[in-house]
Amino acid sequence: MRKLQIKKGDLVCVLSGDDRGMTGRVLTVIPRKGKAIVEKVNMMTKHKRRQQSRTQQTGGLISQEAPIALSKLMLVDAKTGRPTRIRVEVRPDGTKARVAKKTGNVIGS
Repeated sequence: MRKLQIKKGDLVCVLSGDDRGMTGRVLTVIPRKGKAIVEKVNMMTKHKRRQQSRTQQTGGLISQEAPIALSKLMLVDAKTGRPTRIRVEVRPDGTKARVAKKTGNVIGS
């Protein structure tokens, strides 16, 4: 399994498919499947049955995010707001940081 460059909480842009060009925050990463769930991207409609429990008493159509392949996502540089390729750079104190290739801006924490 390869090392993932996209993590939970990152801002990503969709490169291909029906939602091409949309941006959103990563809610969950599924490394085994090579997929991620992105906020308000790749929405699907699910038919939900009425429940007897108190948590959900009404049924009907529910919209929720479906997983999308990591190969279709690219990190967005926070300073420029554009999708960017990244590299991992070792800082002088020994910690690793994700850095945008073009601008050199540090992405995430």
